[in-house]
Amino acid sequence: MYYIYILQSQKDKTFYTGFTEDLKKRIKDHNWHEADYSKSKAPFKLVWYCAFKDKKKALDFEKYLKQGSGFAFARKRLI
Repeated sequence: MYYIYILQSQKDKTFYTGFTEDLKKRIKDHNWHEADYSKSKAPFKLVWYCAFKDKKKALDFEKYLKQGSGFAFARKRLI
């Protein structure tokens, strides 16, 4: 399975959207400062995730959530 997830920083309340094949490990990586972008924002709380069977669909949805209308959709409907 392929996962798209949204984390919220407990430090500054910002959100991070990402993609992974191992959701538990990826959240642990973010919280243990092993993910470059999010090092300074840990700890994180998982606020939303979705599982896909198709990798391309998952990556397309992640890209959508990181752009204009998808970003607004995620903030209004998913979190």
